Amino acid sequence: MSTSSPRSAAVSQVSDIPSSYAKKALFASAIGYAMDGFDLLILGFMLGAIRGELGLSGPQAGSLFTFTLLGAVTGGILFGILSDYFGRVRVLTWTILLFAVFTGLCALSQGYYDLLAYRTVAGLGLGGEFGIGMALAAEAWPASKRGRVSAYVGLGWQSGVLVAAFVTPLLLPHIGWRGMFLVGILPAVVAFIVRRTMGEPEIFVQRHIREGVPIGLLVKDARTIKVTTGMFILCSVQNFGYYGVMIWLPSYLNSQFKFPLMQSAVWTAVTIVGMAIGIWLFGIAADRFGRRPVFMFWQIGAAVMVVVFSRLTTPYALLVGGAVMGFFINGMLGGLGALMSELYPTKARATAQNVLFNLGRGVGGFGPFVVPILAAQYSFPTAIALLAVIYLVELAATALLIPERKGLPLE
Repeated sequence: MSTSSPRSAAVSQVSDIPSSYAKKALFASAIGYAMDGFDLLILGFMLGAIRGELGLSGPQAGSLFTFTLLGAVTGGILFGILSDYFGRVRVLTWTILLFAVFTGLCALSQGYYDLLAYRTVAGLGLGGEFGIGMALAAEAWPASKRGRVSAYVGLGWQSGVLVAAFVTPLLLPHIGWRGMFLVGILPAVVAFIVRRTMGEPEIFVQRHIREGVPIGLLVKDARTIKVTTGMFILCSVQNFGYYGVMIWLPSYLNSQFKFPLMQSAVWTAVTIVGMAIGIWLFGIAADRFGRRPVFMFWQIGAAVMVVVFSRLTTPYALLVGGAVMGFFINGMLGGLGALMSELYPTKARATAQNVLFNLGRGVGGFGPFVVPILAAQYSFPTAIALLAVIYLVELAATALLIPERKGLPLE
């Protein structure tokens, strides 16, 4: 079943040199998360075309995104628990199959309700990718590089989003939204092939026990409840800020500065590059200086930059400011996986990752609704600037609720 021996999975836990199994685990996790990012961004680009062909109202079109996220929240919780029972690789493979089948069915949709159903079930598959992939990578890599590997998995999302930002404007006019859904299956096929050649991490094989409900370990005592509350806040702010900014950034550039679609895509892509650099450097810094101080530095930077960005008025200032803002608002994704892997035991690690991140994603789903409400009440720049408040809340949660476990062995 596996091309790597159990011993190769264990070597990375006691050595600073990643094993071949560890590298394969990283690729399998990152490509799945790339699929996640690619799918959600192409949906944003396709909503206009879908709405026109199927005759959807504005709220109906927006609900396709919302129900994808709701499916992801449900799938994240379900598959996270199943992963702690049946194995990381096995359950990740199930999530890929579910996503691929129902994304393909989206291309055959004839109306709103069948497309909504397909998107929701495809979302179930998407939901499993982040937490299980993060747990798999953290369990396979050395403790000294756990922050980096968490960042590398996070970069999978940015890679998928970046490809979508460039590919969709080029392909959509030629193959339509139905063809784009079929293109979205390709990363799933690659991930499925890679995962079929892998075994489970040695630490999981040694320590997992099928007893009780893993989700109960997230609230087992006062100390754990404190940590879980803090992680829920961090995951919620991460997702709310990301979706609140990224879903509306192309519209903001178009409505405020009259950027055409391709220019908006380029400016958005530069923001995504800034995010990728932020994630990469976050992982390196977290391994060197610790999780808490690096999170707090990035949180302060995010609060400052959303205010700065909202005040920019020239195209090149927006280009540079968007990259710096992206560096901070999404750079923290590079540390969430490592942090949660270290805070929870093996028998509940994937459950914690998926439950907390996807509950945060559920909160983040309100970002695209809140931003236009604030924009209508005040203005788009004011709506973006007000996001600074959530990063200050996150800063307080990190300082008061999250312990430091840099470099410690996994439980």
